[in-house]
Amino acid sequence: MKRSLLIPLLIVANLAAVVVSVSFGETALSWSDYGAALSDPSSGEGTVLWQIRLPRVLCAMCVGGALGLSGAVMQGLLRNPLAEPGVIGVSGTAACTAALAITLGLAAIPGAVEASALIGAALAGVLLTVVGMRVRTPEALILFGVALSSFSGALTALVFNLSPSPIATAEVMSWMLGSVTNRSWFDVGWVAVAVVVAAVFAALSSRGLRMLTLGEDVAKASGLPLARLRVYALLAAAVASGAAVAVSGIIGFVGLAAPHLVRSAVRADPGRILLPSALAGSLMLAMADLATRLIPTDQELKLGVFTALIGAPLFALIAWRAAREWRL
Repeated sequence: MKRSLLIPLLIVANLAAVVVSVSFGETALSWSDYGAALSDPSSGEGTVLWQIRLPRVLCAMCVGGALGLSGAVMQGLLRNPLAEPGVIGVSGTAACTAALAITLGLAAIPGAVEASALIGAALAGVLLTVVGMRVRTPEALILFGVALSSFSGALTALVFNLSPSPIATAEVMSWMLGSVTNRSWFDVGWVAVAVVVAAVFAALSSRGLRMLTLGEDVAKASGLPLARLRVYALLAAAVASGAAVAVSGIIGFVGLAAPHLVRSAVRADPGRILLPSALAGSLMLAMADLATRLIPTDQELKLGVFTALIGAPLFALIAWRAAREWRL
């Protein structure tokens, strides 16, 4: 499929996902209920449609788009098909600071947990940017990201260990499982702004990502400011994945899978894959969130749990295919 057809199809599919997601849920709505919701947004039906379902699906799509964009940027920058937002440590650091905020009792303050997660993501982004300006090999950046992710995971475990309240521990665990339940228009607004900011940085880095596919030496000879373009790519990944974690908790594998679903349509061009990956990630998470709502369980599945159940086998498949290519 050509990229010129792929993007319109993904846009249409995302619009269809919005319609389907607001049409189904725990509360069944008839055609007359939809008419009442459209004519009177303050009615009970209007509250379900405009204040519960629509913000939820739009938040899921923004988070999925952020993760898909971040995954495409990281795979292009590190030249590794198995790279995803979690590999650079931003997700883990954001989760650590959010867990600390919950344990300290700040969850009662509106926006405190989200702000804490963003602060953690910003700290990780600053560290990665400094390292990215000093190192020139993707392997070194990967190793630093793995170290940062491991260290933030250890700190998160320490927060669990020292938590003075089992209730706070349960809240931390629930948040880290990932969900977009009960998200508001405020959540949709600021995560959408973060995605736009990340998209700008990603677009600025696209020339460098494309040139890196030819090798480090060729990229250096091109005359492009590669150090600056690497910083743009790291900022794009950090802002996108940090905002996603801040609003929804830990949701894995979307950033890994979304670029692979559209890669063949752009002939593996890391500069042209950015927008399709964001749209694919948006669609994936919207459909995953709908599935968590419709699967008949006593307690609604957490979105992060569902994506892990689907994504782990996909990750193994991608790793197996990559291993075969490396052997060849």
